[in-house]
Amino acid sequence: MRHVDFSPLYRSTVGFDRLFNMIDSLGQPEGGQSYPPYNIEKTGEDAYRISMAVAGFADDEISIEAHRNVLTIKGERGQETESDGAELLYRGIASRSFERRFQLADHVDVVGAALKNGLLHIDLKRNIPEELKPRRIAITSVPADNSRQIEAKTVN
Repeated sequence: MRHVDFSPLYRSTVGFDRLFNMIDSLGQPEGGQSYPPYNIEKTGEDAYRISMAVAGFADDEISIEAHRNVLTIKGERGQETESDGAELLYRGIASRSFERRFQLADHVDVVGAALKNGLLHIDLKRNIPEELKPRRIAITSVPADNSRQIEAKTVN
């Protein structure tokens, strides 16, 4: 039997909670882009947050763009110069550029973004238009019309 892994879809979409809660038990993808690491949180009934680890990037080196249900986050490092004439013996902190794309559900908008302590926080909110929300229909009672009552004659 073949195993179908839907987790890449779950990792790159926001707002499809009901669908992906059903397939949440599937494992993580074996291969895939893992830099930079990120979390997707549900912070309210219609609010979400993407937190991405972007240590070493300044806010002017990161660009965020939302266009047609696609959220694109790009990080481009500037040219690094050696400070104080120090020679780098080992580079363990990644300084490569990145680009991440997230598929957003319909009516999910980017509310804001903040860079704090090496984490980029992007807040999202689902705004469903009034015409698409369920509405309650009032039921009115109609009085019975007595003029159409049928009378029967009984014969003894």
